[in-house]
This record gives sequence, C-alpha cells and structure tokens, in this order.
Amino acid sequence: MAREASGSTKASRFGRNKAPKQPKDPNKPGRIAQMKQAYGFAKQVDPKITQWMVGAALLTLLVMVAIGFLVGHPWYFLFLGIPLAALAAMIVMSRRTDRGAYSMIEGKPGATMAALSSIRRGGWFIEQQPIAADGRPKGQDYTNVATLYRAVGRPGVVLVAEGPTARAKKLLVEERRKVERLASGSPVHLMRVGDAEAEGQTGDVEVVPVRKLASKVQRLKPVLTKEEVAVVNKRLKAMTGARAGAGVPAGIDPTRARVDRKGMRGR
Repeated sequence: MAREASGSTKASRFGRNKAPKQPKDPNKPGRIAQMKQAYGFAKQVDPKITQWMVGAALLTLLVMVAIGFLVGHPWYFLFLGIPLAALAAMIVMSRRTDRGAYSMIEGKPGATMAALSSIRRGGWFIEQQPIAADGRPKGQDYTNVATLYRAVGRPGVVLVAEGPTARAKKLLVEERRKVERLASGSPVHLMRVGDAEAEGQTGDVEVVPVRKLASKVQRLKPVLTKEEVAVVNKRLKAMTGARAGAGVPAGIDPTRARVDRKGMRGR
C-alpha cells in the first residue's frame, strides 16, 4: 500500500503541472496556407510583387556567392545565402504590401484611424473614433468633412486631422487649447494627413503622408512617464465623453478603411 501511495504521489508530483495539450483548431490555416494568403493579398495590392521578391532573392544570393569566392568557400556561402534570400524576399513583400495597402486607403475618410491603429507598441492610448469633426457630408461623400483623431503616449498628446486643409487646421487649433487646459505641461503634437512635398509645412502643423503616420508617431521622443500618460489619457477621455456625439457626423467608420495587417503578415 505504501508503494502504491508513493507511486501515486510521484505521478501527481510530476503530472500536476503539465498543461493538457490544446487540440488543433481545424479552421486555423497551417503555415503554408498562411504564406499563400499573405502572398495573395500582396499580389492584389502590388501586381509586380513577384518580380520584386525574385529580384531581392537573386541579389542576396549573388552577394553571398561573391563573398564566398572572395574567402574561398563559394558553396558554403551559397547554402548560407538560401535562407537569407528567402528572408529578403519576405521583407520586400512586407514593405511593398504595406505601401500598396496604404495607397488603397490614401485620401479616404478614416485612413488616419487605419494608420494609427497599426501602432502595436509603446503604451499608446488611441481613440477608436473621431473626437471632433467640422463640415457636413453630401450624402455618402465625406471628402468635405474634416475629422480629428487623438493618441496619447509617452511623447505626449498627438492630434491628427484629415480632410480639407482650413477645417483640419481649425480643429487642431481648437483641440490644442482644450488639451493644454486639461493637461498642462504635456507636449502636444499637431499633424495633418496630406502630401508634405506638394503642400509643405505650415507653422507648427506637420503634414505627414498616411503611410508614414504610424512610424512618425512612434519616433517621437518620450517625455512623460507611464503613470503620467495614464492620468492625461483619463482626463482627455472624460472630456471626450462629455461631448460625445457633438460635431461628429454619423456614418464615418474608420474600420472601413483599416489596413489589413493580418493579411499582410499571413496570420
């Protein structure tokens, strides 16, 4: 009896922490299927993606073989260059797909929210709806409406407007006054989605293409602590909640213009 008890104790000791194996989801595609989905999406946004991928892979292989001849081990560097060539092709596919996806939504209402929602790190708090708007849509045409979006992070408060230039600037100036009143001492960055080369920079409002918006926001210099970010965001959300529904026209849905990041990554 003692042996049986000790045996059961050992079994429980070694088996109690072992997590049960999760059953495989039959609806979840495998690795190869994910790669096919990612390539199919890339082909849609950039018909020349195959040539770019092949070119990147061949160039990588040629460089590796050339290095191999220089050091006297061409075959070794050839085999070493195969996975590097595959990696280069995947990087090119990701970059070209990213650029193509943004070109599809550029100039459309909600493109700003699509770009901001791609930020996945850095402790950012991003409003999922426009916090203010100026103008009236003509039926389903929202090109005459300027909308304002807000992100709060360690660099401070980032206000991004899209739409007609004059109305977008008006929204930015008005919102900055409110933010400075509620969150005194927190840096406020003003940005407007547009063509920086064609329009140029105007005052303290920086014009940023939608494809560069996420990276621009993430490169801002951190100033606040995480605790300060949480406090600032709480104050601004209270202000936004108090005026919810005022000035934001119904029908603007940023999710309609989201960049399909899942399709781009094959997940």
